[in-house]
Order: sequence, then C-alpha cells, then structure tokens
Amino acid sequence: MKSKINRLSDEEIKVILRASDEIIAKGGRTLLAKILKGSREKKVLQLGLDRCPVYGYFKSEKLDEIMKKIDWMIDYDFLEIEYDGKFPMIVFTERGWYIESDQYADELLNEWKEWAKQGKQNPDMSYLKDRNRKMILLLLEKIKESGDQAFIPYLELWEKVDYKKVRAEIRTTINVINRNEPIDHSVVKERTESINEALEGLEPHDLLLKCWICGVRFTFTTGEQRFYEKKGFSYPKRCKKCRNEKDI
Repeated sequence: MKSKINRLSDEEIKVILRASDEIIAKGGRTLLAKILKGSREKKVLQLGLDRCPVYGYFKSEKLDEIMKKIDWMIDYDFLEIEYDGKFPMIVFTERGWYIESDQYADELLNEWKEWAKQGKQNPDMSYLKDRNRKMILLLLEKIKESGDQAFIPYLELWEKVDYKKVRAEIRTTINVINRNEPIDHSVVKERTESINEALEGLEPHDLLLKCWICGVRFTFTTGEQRFYEKKGFSYPKRCKKCRNEKDI
C-alpha cells in the first residue's frame, strides 16, 4: 500500500483522522476518500456523512489522490486496516486515536463555547453518554483548564444523565472551576508536545521477526508488510525456509 506522495501536513493528518472517526470499523478506504472528496453519492448522504465537519476538505482533488493520502496515513501508523469477514475496515492505530481524541475533545469544548456565547440553555447532554471514556476524561480536563464558569450549567445537566464514575469526575470539574483553582501549565505543555511528537508518524521500516519453528530471526520487509495488510493476513510466524519446508 505504498503511498508515493510528500509528507502530509499536521492539518491534513488531523482532517483525515476526523473524517475516519465517522466510519471507524464501519467503512473502508474508498468511503473515507468520498467523505473527504465531498461526494454526493447516495450511501454517503444516507449515512449522514455530509455532516462531518471536514466533509469535502479535499474537494478540489481527484479521488485517487485522496486515496494516496489515506494510504500514507496507513503507512505512517495513523490508521490501519482490519477485516470484517472479507470487508476491509478503517480503524485507528494507538497513535491515530491519541491525536483524534485530543482534537475531538477540543471540538466538543468549542461547541460548548459557542453555546455559552449564544446563551443556549438546557441542551440534551445525553449525546456525551457512552462515548470513549478516556476522551471524555480528557474533555473534562480541558474544561477544568478553561476555568470557564459559563460551563457549569452544562456540566450540571450532564451530571444528571451519565454513569456514576463519569458523574464523579463531572462533580470534581465543577468544584475545580468554582474554587478557581490555578491551571498546571506544565501539564498542558506536556500534552501539546506529546501530540506534536505523535504527529511525526512512524516511517515505514523493515521488521525483524523471530521464527516460531527454528528460532532464527528473519526480515519482514515494508513491501511484504503492505501485502499482508492489504490481504488481511496476520504477520508470518515462520521464516521462509520453514514455510517452504512445510509446503514440501
């Protein structure tokens, strides 16, 4: 799945991750490319994917070029392919989700800021229930760091509808804001630096695997890795010699 393109910008990486979030484990590379292209295809519209905030970001580019960008994201450890039967599905790598959860938490926080600006009252906060727990805790950390008193009514509404453990964290967040506790800027700085480091990606490289049969280490090239991933195969557990001997 070699992608012969220049390195993507941080913004492009984040855009592709955000679009991927709409179809994780539910759609593949082609559907993701169509979101980014701004396709008006029936399936895209039926799934409401035109409501994705980055829908049509690459509308001026050809679908093949967008697919190359997606392949680059796979090559550099932001996304990967998992198979549901015969169907290849886009999923996040640990690196990809780390970046996406941070920017999604920011997206939710910015939505709250807009609500406060507009004086919105009594929003249905159940939309936050059953979200990824780590992302929700990160959102609460960012709300604490904002120190914004205008968020307290939304926190109190949210506290009424979520699970016990989340309610406890929401109550802690309310108390921190009410007490006007100082922000630990070192934590914010460390998180920012960690995100920037993750955005560097992991350049494709050969792997050294150990044969389960003879114990000898063998090279599993980037080309072989892409082939195995494209076919949905697990990485080999035997060296070529042991594989060949079994086939004889």
